[in-house]
Amino acid sequence: MKKIEAIIRKTKFGEVKEALLQSDIDWFEYHDVHGIGQSRQERIYRGVQYSTDVIERVAITIVCRDVILQPTINVILKIAHTGEIGDGRIFVSDVIDTYSIRTGENGDTVLRDKK
Repeated sequence: MKKIEAIIRKTKFGEVKEALLQSDIDWFEYHDVHGIGQSRQERIYRGVQYSTDVIERVAITIVCRDVILQPTINVILKIAHTGEIGDGRIFVSDVIDTYSIRTGENGDTVLRDKK
């Protein structure tokens, strides 16, 4: 099992969410995050000057079986991509075990595939 943590633009979250739900992912967690990026410049938006050093993004966390890891990453890469600095990052780590609180079952059978 793998844990995918993706940090993406807020403006791309809706599209990524829909694409994940249409693929083999039926559950994931997300939350708003703030970070410091590479860009350190002042921008003007509607006459207001603001700094781009603190950026708002959405963090998505997915735990999945190894067989759907790469297709899931491909969905995020395709949909979240704009080609500009600040598109985000994807981190992948191993998950040792998982448990269902309701049934007490453990292992990757706790994770469902739509197939």
